[in-house]
Amino acid sequence: MQSEKRDLNGWVKFLTNTEIPILKQTLRDLKALRESDNTSAHDISKVVARDPMMTALLLRYLQGHKHKSQTSEVMETEQALLMLGLEPFFKNVMHELTVEDLLGKTPQALIATLKVVHRSHRASTYAFDWAVRRRDLHFEEIRVAGLLRDMTEILMWCFAPGEMQKIKAMQDQDKHLRSGIAQEDVFGFKLVSLQQALVTEWKLPQLLLTLINAEHANQPRVKNVVLADRLTRHSSHGWDDAALPDDYKEIAGLLNMKVEDVEEIVRDDKPT
Repeated sequence: MQSEKRDLNGWVKFLTNTEIPILKQTLRDLKALRESDNTSAHDISKVVARDPMMTALLLRYLQGHKHKSQTSEVMETEQALLMLGLEPFFKNVMHELTVEDLLGKTPQALIATLKVVHRSHRASTYAFDWAVRRRDLHFEEIRVAGLLRDMTEILMWCFAPGEMQKIKAMQDQDKHLRSGIAQEDVFGFKLVSLQQALVTEWKLPQLLLTLINAEHANQPRVKNVVLADRLTRHSSHGWDDAALPDDYKEIAGLLNMKVEDVEEIVRDDKPT
């Protein structure tokens, strides 16, 4: 299934004006929490934290409906829920469209989408763990950045599955073909460029734009997010992937640990 041909600005406009799907499990859990008498922002935050799209929608709505008293950007989901309020969240942010419904007739695209979601969740777990080990006081910001770093890839599997299948086929045929080159060949732009444009258009926190940008990887917090994403991508090919030893070395430098200790904690604590 091929989508309508759009340039970068066209995709930004389309994704800004279309309804973004959430996971079916997210919808089920949120409905259950809405019916409960004892639901808290913490309860809802735990559900939102597993879903990159729901997280992005929450932050996007809050940024677009700031109170005059809000002088700083909010990137932590529980804090966002407390500022927004639970009823406004259920009324204005939660919706019925799910990834499973949207891609129900294209099972290959659905499987690919859910794989990226799972990978994003794993990356966020690694990023969170390492931020805690680094004694970063704002570890939740790092977790959210890890979760959202591949948001655009998820969105394009949802709305341009034919093109994404083509990119996958190109990379399956040529194992050395870099994702960005394949994306430019198919879309005319890299997905990282779309991600940056969406963060700006959706008025998401500027901190997010910094944390997901590999060009700032000299900063420890950004490197934390980038390496978590990289480790998750490489380990998804199997724990014997040739790129993993280099990942362990860089993570060791970030955490000031021995390489063998990094390999041990990564394998022992690997997210499921």
